Amino acid sequence: MLVLTRRKGQAIRIGEDIRIVVTRIDDGQVRLGLETPAGISILREELFDMVRSENQDAAQSQPGQLEVWLAQHGSGQTQENS
Repeated sequence: MLVLTRRKGQAIRIGEDIRIVVTRIDDGQVRLGLETPAGISILREELFDMVRSENQDAAQSQPGQLEVWLAQHGSGQTQENS
């Protein structure tokens, strides 16, 4: 892990296209601004971990589990009375 010391207003660059700027430091928190090309996903680590875990769970599900769940909970579709 690379550890850098930066002050408010200072930045670091990752490659040509990513710039991270320290915008505020107070009460033990650092606020960062991230400039990236369009299309690059930026997530807080705890959200990234949650999405990865949900994706792994979905990939491990057995075929037919969706049908069983829908049968138990309803399909969510409503039928109109004629």
